[in-house]
Amino acid sequence: MTRDLYTHKVRDARWRCRVTPPALFQVAGPGGQLFVTGKPEYMGQVLASLAVSLGPLAAGLGKGYSSPAIASLQQHDADAFSVSGQQASWLASLSLLGALFGAPLGGFAVRWGRRRALVLAGAPLSICWIVTVFAVSVEVMWFAAFFSGFLVAIIQLSAQVYVSEIAAPAIRGGLSALLKVAGHAGVLVAFAAGAFLDWRQLAGLISLAPTAMCIILWRVPESPGWLVLRGRDEEAEKALRWFRGNTADLQLELAVLQAHVITRPATVDPKLLIQTLRTPALIACALMFFQRFSGANAFNAYVVTVFKETFGRTNPHGAAVAVAVVQLLSALLSGLLVDSAGRLPLLVASSVLMTLALASFGSFAYYEEANPKTVPNLDWIPLLCALVFTVAFSLGISPISWLLVSELFSLEHRGLGTALATSFSYLCAFIGVKTFVDFKELLGLYGAFWFYAFISVCGLCFIVCCVPETKGRDLTEIDPGR
Repeated sequence: MTRDLYTHKVRDARWRCRVTPPALFQVAGPGGQLFVTGKPEYMGQVLASLAVSLGPLAAGLGKGYSSPAIASLQQHDADAFSVSGQQASWLASLSLLGALFGAPLGGFAVRWGRRRALVLAGAPLSICWIVTVFAVSVEVMWFAAFFSGFLVAIIQLSAQVYVSEIAAPAIRGGLSALLKVAGHAGVLVAFAAGAFLDWRQLAGLISLAPTAMCIILWRVPESPGWLVLRGRDEEAEKALRWFRGNTADLQLELAVLQAHVITRPATVDPKLLIQTLRTPALIACALMFFQRFSGANAFNAYVVTVFKETFGRTNPHGAAVAVAVVQLLSALLSGLLVDSAGRLPLLVASSVLMTLALASFGSFAYYEEANPKTVPNLDWIPLLCALVFTVAFSLGISPISWLLVSELFSLEHRGLGTALATSFSYLCAFIGVKTFVDFKELLGLYGAFWFYAFISVCGLCFIVCCVPETKGRDLTEIDPGR
């Protein structure tokens, strides 16, 4: 079918859909006849997203592993080897460095298939954790940490692209937020299990998550968008049937995907490629910069240390667990609101609240440092600031930035664009965590938090001026470069 005929068919079908009542879906068939279907079915999309979320769950387990594992190693048990403070810091950060190198490969891996990339990365990730179980030196643990971060970057990138492509526009935001919820749940499980298991046992527990993901994904179809991109239209229709249900008429969606592939072929000219990717890449990378340099990663990495400096009597470890619980609940709330309230309102509210919380935390730290003997027991102030910041971050900029990364790039460039933004994100995360101590020594604890508040203000201005609203829009309709 020619490009003009596809374009005419898609425009005509979209017009017919938009004039029908919201409760019904009316699409044009091959002879111009109309088919009316009932309410859409989401069960297949939800089940597939739950299966894929085992990947971010494994990533969250790995993120939460270092804190209890380092504490276990430094207890000098008979079964452990000695680990210095400097060695422990590398153990905690090498996974981020591995993720920096893994994200570009993830962009190429999704070109072989979104589901296939998840399975191919999940199996060796389990092996990395099994290697950790039997590690005989800290160098072996470093090796496993680096490569687990490398593989986690591929899994998270592939999972985000896969979910954004299989989900209907009405629930795409919620299913994307499910991946963040799974990651936060993994951190909580690692913290809780780490209180009862040693570092070897905890690593063995973590190895089960990627194994389970690989097993379950064998029963889940590939992304229909990728199948159409590869010219496998019959398989794409079967996959869409699995995701959309038996009552859905798939002709409109297939026509949109096919027309998108025909009318927007892959760009070969490097200048045209740069022009195509420039705007969405700048928006995605800027969002990642403001997310990573808002202080969230640094705060999570040093949360107990920061609370020890600002608390008088409250247990900093209990407060850290409270922050993790609030983080998980906020991510759940974000999944419920992102498709109803929209992306931009949540991003704006998130940036405003983060700025206020960071500035307030810095002001309290400054007052406490200036008046060390006269400050009464006001531990609730820094704890409240930390909780407000956590709610704002987990409700808005954290999940929505990753959602927009998968939405802004076109189908044929989604792997490359997402890899670029993800690599930049991990680079910012690595720098942000490593420079927190330097900022603290140079500016003081209060100055560091005031600096993060300034970054959040800049992020708010950028969001208001440059970030498009993608709520309820089909992925083929989103193009910030046009």
